[in-house]
Amino acid sequence: MPLAHASPHDRRRFWLLMLIALVVIGAGIGMRDPWPSDEPRFTLAAKQMVEGGDWLFPHRGSELYADKPPVLMWTEAASFEIVRNWRIAFLLPSLLAALGSLALVYDLGRRLWNRQTGLYAAAGLLLAFQFVYQVKRAQIDPLVMFLITAGNWGLLRHMLLGPDWRAYWLGCFCAGLGVITKGVGFLPLLLLVPYVFAVRRGWNGVARMGRGQAMRWWLGLLAVLAAIALWLVPMLLAARAHTENPAYAAYVRDILFHQTADRYANSWGHIHSPLYYLPIVLFSWLPLSLTYPGTLPRWWRALKAKDARLMLPLAWVALVLVFFSIPAGKRDVYILPALPMVALASAPWVGELLQTRWLRAAGLAFIGLLGTLLLVAGVYALIAHPPFATQWAARRGFDDGAQALFGWLAAIGATQLALVAVLRLRGAAWAVCGGMAALWLGWSLGIAPRLNDSSSAAGLMAKVRAQMTPGDEVGLVAWKEQNLLMLDRPAKDFGFTRPWTRQYADAVAWQAADPAHRWLFVQEPAMGACVRRDRAIDLGHANRREWWLFKADAVIPGCVPDASAEAADARVPE
Repeated sequence: MPLAHASPHDRRRFWLLMLIALVVIGAGIGMRDPWPSDEPRFTLAAKQMVEGGDWLFPHRGSELYADKPPVLMWTEAASFEIVRNWRIAFLLPSLLAALGSLALVYDLGRRLWNRQTGLYAAAGLLLAFQFVYQVKRAQIDPLVMFLITAGNWGLLRHMLLGPDWRAYWLGCFCAGLGVITKGVGFLPLLLLVPYVFAVRRGWNGVARMGRGQAMRWWLGLLAVLAAIALWLVPMLLAARAHTENPAYAAYVRDILFHQTADRYANSWGHIHSPLYYLPIVLFSWLPLSLTYPGTLPRWWRALKAKDARLMLPLAWVALVLVFFSIPAGKRDVYILPALPMVALASAPWVGELLQTRWLRAAGLAFIGLLGTLLLVAGVYALIAHPPFATQWAARRGFDDGAQALFGWLAAIGATQLALVAVLRLRGAAWAVCGGMAALWLGWSLGIAPRLNDSSSAAGLMAKVRAQMTPGDEVGLVAWKEQNLLMLDRPAKDFGFTRPWTRQYADAVAWQAADPAHRWLFVQEPAMGACVRRDRAIDLGHANRREWWLFKADAVIPGCVPDASAEAADARVPE
């Protein structure tokens, strides 16, 4: 049914869902700074784009940053140019990507089945824990999820409701944009595999294009390449123009080969077993995954009936899971793009399943258990002051023992239990919705702002700024992205990936050129026994590390720090 024919009631329900999504996902934007490990890295690169004017080559301080293509950094920088506030700008791309993904899933559901199915698909996605958890963060993955979902939207419209070549080409173009956002953006093209199978086996609901369409199919590849070329061609031309600087040639090699094919074939981090994603699908996708006992037999019956509307998205999800299970390196966020298609495939039966007693009981049990855990943990920490809570609060720098934070935990849990008690079995669906909303609103408005100083390095760098007087300069050694980002003033760095011993030696020489006005900000292991602690300023513990600030009179001449400390730091989680 065309969207123009929707009733006022249909429109109200859709826009109410989008408003709820805006409130839940957007809550807390502007109340915290970027948190390690990924957020400060991308925001720093975006900030340097705005300040330095080089939008083709992301930088991390004085070095080129080649781990990821620059699309997310572009969107953050563009957001800042509009709102002029980094606390808002760094999260805007994720918020817009989330709303776009919800709208696309809704549109696929209403086109393939009906508007009610579209609403259930979008609502199921919004409820899933991993979806909201990730889109409330400023990582690449929400944007990649949106572009992959957009690619799926275009290809599925063509393959199931077509022929619709414009939708197909648009989907391929979005896949290309996904590639230059993160290499796995090509994943929508995997839909061609189940589509060819469905056409050859005569599945119901699959669109047949007729003969003589080969050129139109190949134009999809051209659309993918055109999107990639938007970044790749200018980047290669600009890198070639910097022949005098080998860092640009290294950047090209790193981003085109080492961070893509080499990273997939020879993973060097996050090593896990082939079954790593099974608990993610079961638990991180709660409460949507509560429907699995009901949807699995219905999926099986639909597949036996050769329903291509179901087979294509489910087969694509299976291919994505296999693709990410092959390499040794795995992270839970890798399979986030599969979640919208699981929500879509589940949606046709959600209305029927919500009438069953077992699903409503499972929903109440889930929210009740979550609420009980949060309430007990919060009250126990408030009343008993257990050693683990006291030590954690001390490490985080809470003078009051984090009483307000534990109070928020208890309040979220109490709200969830109150919803269970009031709505009971008859209103179980609303209890689940309200309970998840309470979780995210409490986290965003109450907990995250209180964790911000210790999580973002905002408090740490405020201490550094407090020591500076007009005309002072600061150099960074063994630093992290959040340090330079939150310093919010010009600073001198001596490389990021360079060995600490070389950074320290260059920093000491730089400081000696103007000892009265130059400070060094150093991670403790990097200075070793080469700094007199009684003449240095202990900045305390932040981001699981100890930090110091000192002038030249604290430096022990000729001393070289132990190089082994750097390897130990590499094992410290952000």
